[in-house]
Amino acid sequence: MRKPENKRVVVVGYEISTALGHGFDNTWQQAVAGESGVGWLTRFDAGSYPVKTAGEIPDYDPLQYSFLTERDIYLWDAKYIPMTMALCHDVAQKTGLTVSEENTHRIGALIGSAINGNDSYEQNLNGLRRGGALKVSPFCLPNICANMPAGKTSILLGFTGPVMAPATACATANHCIAEAAKIIQRGDADAMFAGGVELPLLPAIFYGFGNMRALAQTDEADRASVNPRLASRPFSKDRRGFVLAEGAGILLLTSMDFALEHQMPILAEVLGQHMNSDAYHYTNPKVETIATCVRQAIEDADIAIDEVGYINAHGTSTKAGDKAEVACLRQVFGDQLRHIPISSSKSQLGHSLAASAALEAAVTIQGLVEDTVLPTLNLRIDPDFDDLDLVPDKARKVRYDIAISNSFGFGGPNCCVVFKRWEG
Repeated sequence: MRKPENKRVVVVGYEISTALGHGFDNTWQQAVAGESGVGWLTRFDAGSYPVKTAGEIPDYDPLQYSFLTERDIYLWDAKYIPMTMALCHDVAQKTGLTVSEENTHRIGALIGSAINGNDSYEQNLNGLRRGGALKVSPFCLPNICANMPAGKTSILLGFTGPVMAPATACATANHCIAEAAKIIQRGDADAMFAGGVELPLLPAIFYGFGNMRALAQTDEADRASVNPRLASRPFSKDRRGFVLAEGAGILLLTSMDFALEHQMPILAEVLGQHMNSDAYHYTNPKVETIATCVRQAIEDADIAIDEVGYINAHGTSTKAGDKAEVACLRQVFGDQLRHIPISSSKSQLGHSLAASAALEAAVTIQGLVEDTVLPTLNLRIDPDFDDLDLVPDKARKVRYDIAISNSFGFGGPNCCVVFKRWEG
């Protein structure tokens, strides 16, 4: 094997689709204004089920894209496929990325999902039950292949570099970003699309999480029973679980040299990363291994802990998850932690599983660009966390140079990525 080249890796663009709107600008403007995308579930009728809130993308129409036809939408009925194509197309347009014969093999994609094409599978299963074998689409298998969104995007844009679909539950998008950075750093690609796409509001998925007691219940005693935007409340003493949400996020990473050569807009540098596994429990987090993950990411970035100016927390709004994350951060940062702003984007966007870290990376980087920290909404702070700066309810103007973004998932995967302000 040839020697790694150790190139610097930068982020030149991103596009996201969230419960606050399709397109990064829609989400960012509302997030800064302190809005929440959480509302009542409308994708299907949940009847008297005690979980009633969700994060639904309000304004996305795949037919707004000229390369997607009604026939495409009919055949590729796993919605994460056209969504991925749309966002990657938008990022390429925004950054001025041009795929050519000279660079096609140097451009790739790492884009993952946790639920994948279960919407297509559900439709085909219903067809099988109603009408037998011939009611199963020949596109059923391609629709549920985890690599198909990235694969279809490579066909659309014409790149032939590495294309993969990591699947590590709620840590997926951070793993994609971290590994895409490593691919570029060692010289195996010049540009990589990286992120996650998740459209999980299906009855079986929704009820499955709800019956695990993972989702926020909104009975008459709960403050979200009248106002659904109050349901996601990370780090609050009355937190009840997360709000399941649709979401998709794609970042475009390149080598610094590639970005400068092609006059692309550099937004931040990927300074460090680390990933590990709890080897502990299929859902419960382990403080020691999460702390190791964060600590090793900071060491990989070759910075001191007091250089970290902001932490975008995994912050799911579950009792165990928030408690474990704070405990891990205390281990890593010690007394310094109370001086670092910490917030959870899931208070505004809900939890979009494999896509969540991509959304959080995008808003974290934009915060570096605009000297802004987004808030943690609905905060009635847990007394165990009352020494921390959790940025309650309102975005804050503050200059910081380095931010970290945490993500953890079922099965024990952990990933932390460190971003640095681009100084030029």
